Amino acid sequence: MERYDAIIIGFGKGGKTLAAKLGAQGKRVAMIEKDSGMYGGTCINVGCIPSKSLVRSSGIAALHPEKSFEEKAREYKAAIEEKRRLTAALRGKNFSKLDDMEHVTVYNGTASFISNTVVSVKTENETFSLEGEKIFINTGGTPVIPPIEGLVGNPYVYTSAELMDLDILPERLVIIGGGYIGLEFASMYSGFGTKVTILQDGETFLKREDRDMAEAIRSILEERGVEFRLGAKIQKVEAKEGYAETRILWEGAEMLLQSQAVLAAAGRKPNTEGLDAENAGVRRNARGAVIVDDELKTSAPNIWAMGDVTGGLQFTYVSLDDFRIIWSQMNGGDYTRADRKNVPYSVFITPSFSRVGLNEEEARAAGYQVKILKMPAAAIPKAQVLKNPKGLLKAVIDEKTNRILGAMLLCEESYEMINTVKLAMDLEADYRFLGKQIYTHPTMSEAFNDLFGQ
Repeated sequence: MERYDAIIIGFGKGGKTLAAKLGAQGKRVAMIEKDSGMYGGTCINVGCIPSKSLVRSSGIAALHPEKSFEEKAREYKAAIEEKRRLTAALRGKNFSKLDDMEHVTVYNGTASFISNTVVSVKTENETFSLEGEKIFINTGGTPVIPPIEGLVGNPYVYTSAELMDLDILPERLVIIGGGYIGLEFASMYSGFGTKVTILQDGETFLKREDRDMAEAIRSILEERGVEFRLGAKIQKVEAKEGYAETRILWEGAEMLLQSQAVLAAAGRKPNTEGLDAENAGVRRNARGAVIVDDELKTSAPNIWAMGDVTGGLQFTYVSLDDFRIIWSQMNGGDYTRADRKNVPYSVFITPSFSRVGLNEEEARAAGYQVKILKMPAAAIPKAQVLKNPKGLLKAVIDEKTNRILGAMLLCEESYEMINTVKLAMDLEADYRFLGKQIYTHPTMSEAFNDLFGQ
């Protein structure tokens, strides 16, 4: 049996970074990944990188409404091919970075625990065991398929990863789920000319956001032709000849929606099925997430978990921060999840929506006396240059301290801008600090002179 200083299960952001650092120290590391198409993790292969490549192509296509559906379908196919080229290049680079290291061995197989120190690896041709002094679980997440009749085994039903590998642009797309994943795909495919309908069982659109921001997002998507069916009860999805038929009950009436594709965008869950975590004494919660403390230690003393598998925020940059927590412990530091604050996120619709901290409703509920700052994206010169002046910028300020409690930016390049706000919040700066900075022109960030200059 091969013995290693560390066994890492899953080639995601946190795991691959840890493997490289340990290998550089001369530690013997085994990296186990069951899918050769997932070297580098979800983000590179089926998540943020391929979707943002398609979002960019969709945004370009949306600037030309005069083009026919057939023309946009050709552009879509070219965008899919470019996406495949990009992900293949990044996947190969990630694999080589570890596989070329002297002290790191990459195994392409499915891992399961035999004990807290021994892991079984099942490859295409054999099954063997590896022993590790320390073990790290980094198996990520997997799409949730809601229990709706006709979804499983239906050739017209796709997960987000599967839809991004579809060569033929669907004329009509039904999206099950009105969350952030569903919205990104609605924006993306409507930009290519697809008629999109979003089905959501709840009546409230984007519960986590303030109503003014949620309505602004909905309005922009509706302008692109996206239809919303909030409060829809999906009864069945049936495969027909060349299309899917989705039967719903909406506003007291039964409706039949025909589409060439149905996207199941009901969220993601921790990927721990088949891991046999109980054999190692690793506890999981009701959703299957590995339970960890603030140092990312599991209930087994020599096993840690990081990334989406812990059931927390599902972002690749959080997985990277999880690596920092583990690396800090292994090198005498004291950085933990308790030190993590003001984690921003972005939704890559067009224009993008980004947020950090508390929204207005949350701040008031927490007892803060707040000051609200707002401005339309149309007031930003760069938004006009980018030919997309739609959107709204909003900040929530603590009136007693003048500190920024949160910000919501619905505008072009908000995914870059939000990082500046996060930094100011981490530094506990007076909001007017951002309002009086000198920003280059024309940029989207110069909007802070107006937003925070109020």
